[in-house]
Amino acid sequence: MARYQVILAYDGSRFCGSQVQAKSRTVQGELEKALRKLGWAGKSVLMAGRTDTGVHAIGQVAVFDLEWSHTSEKLFKAVDTYLPPDLAVRSLIPVAADFHPRFDAVSRQYRYRLFCEPIRDPLREKYLWRVFPPVNGDALIQNAGIFLGTHDFAAFGSPTTPAPRGTTVRTVTKAEWKRMPDGEWQFEVRADAFLYRMARRLVFVQVSLAQGKISLERVQNALERREKLPAGLAPAHGLTLVEVKYGSHELIMKRSDESATENVLSESR
Repeated sequence: MARYQVILAYDGSRFCGSQVQAKSRTVQGELEKALRKLGWAGKSVLMAGRTDTGVHAIGQVAVFDLEWSHTSEKLFKAVDTYLPPDLAVRSLIPVAADFHPRFDAVSRQYRYRLFCEPIRDPLREKYLWRVFPPVNGDALIQNAGIFLGTHDFAAFGSPTTPAPRGTTVRTVTKAEWKRMPDGEWQFEVRADAFLYRMARRLVFVQVSLAQGKISLERVQNALERREKLPAGLAPAHGLTLVEVKYGSHELIMKRSDESATENVLSESR
């Protein structure tokens, strides 16, 4: 029995989130269906974290244990073959038997996309939030840095673990807006961990600030004194989980070892 890590990409439009649910279509549920066709008899696949209904990913991480007598490359192809069109495996590698995709993660990174237009655009609006009145781009760029560092983000989300262990303190190491050539705005945010709906909340608050609906002082007070801000979330369809990073504990079966074994088997044939 070996433990494998897969990095998943998916279009979240038709998923009711990533975590398995009894009567709804989820990313975890579809992955487990595919694995069962390969003889997987586990109780549950381990996930790096939850994504809400409609949220996309290019770097979601899942882990499972499987008795597999072939190469990792063949397992990669086998799993991907049984997945639906809106869910794909980007990579698959063997990992340590005690590796956990959630608890061993050192950071997570999200990207949010939006554009500002007065007229609806159905094609772009499938994956971007259409914002109008338009934002002040300079305000987006200049004010994003206030979230960097360690803060109490109680005004921007809630912990998944109940109090008292469920702290709302998080450390943000990247918070950056970029304007793309086609007028699209992208927000990249990386932190050691995220509160429930924190990424979408951060975007909503920054857009409100860049539209002049709230002041910079109020946002700073929310970080420093946990003062409340106007309720609201950026729509889920503009958000993508980009990457989950790990330390050196991640790998135990090196690819070189596997390649060496494959070479020995090839030479013996």
